[in-house]
Amino acid sequence: MLRSGLVSITFRRLSRERIVSLTAEARLAAIEWGGDVHAPPGDAAAARDARDRTRDAGLAVSSYGSYYRAGDDPPEAFEAVLATALELGAPTIRVWAGRRGSADADEASRGLVVEDSLRIAEQAAAEGVGVAFEFHGGTLTDTNESAAQLLAEAPHTNLGCYWQPPRAASAEDCLTGIDALGDRLSNVHVFSWAADGVRLPLAEGEASWRRYLSRIDQIAGDRYALLEFVREDSPDAFLRDAETLKRWLDETAR
Repeated sequence: MLRSGLVSITFRRLSRERIVSLTAEARLAAIEWGGDVHAPPGDAAAARDARDRTRDAGLAVSSYGSYYRAGDDPPEAFEAVLATALELGAPTIRVWAGRRGSADADEASRGLVVEDSLRIAEQAAAEGVGVAFEFHGGTLTDTNESAAQLLAEAPHTNLGCYWQPPRAASAEDCLTGIDALGDRLSNVHVFSWAADGVRLPLAEGEASWRRYLSRIDQIAGDRYALLEFVREDSPDAFLRDAETLKRWLDETAR
């Protein structure tokens, strides 16, 4: 089942209070709290505030969007990330698969990402928290093939991968990527961008997104479809996109 939500970094300039109120106004289900502004790693007070405001509004914390770079950041840095996720009550921590794209990563650097990913997946599993890679350029999840290879090389049951449509990728390539992740697909970042990076109303991506959501909905398990970035960073644009997303999810579930 797919549930709706918002990634807090969509509105980095807004307070936690305002983000919660917007999400509640939009009648979405959850918030992914980002680790750069709203819930920095090691800031327990900020994490508790985000958690309490979210729950008091009848919303869920879908995940913790950390900026931990597996295989590159100091290993002890993950301890603060995990502690913050626990304060948030986040069931999943989003991390990044290194700092090099697959074309630039040699065997040694790729091995460091794999080794560290297995370590943090095990560490988080002991606390009942999942770990999932960001699906993003400049990391080892920058192509369908590299992401699938990384998950095969790090076959921990507590380690998955987010998905989002790569810029300028065809719908068929995106569907191939979804299929490649399979049941290790974690949450989904939802947005509509032109090939040049210009942000569009979500509704303009309807034809493709309906196909993506339908394919993802066929995968067993529950996950979140999280709005990330909106046109001109506008709360009004967000509210319109939220209506679009909810309509798609409702129709997908029928």
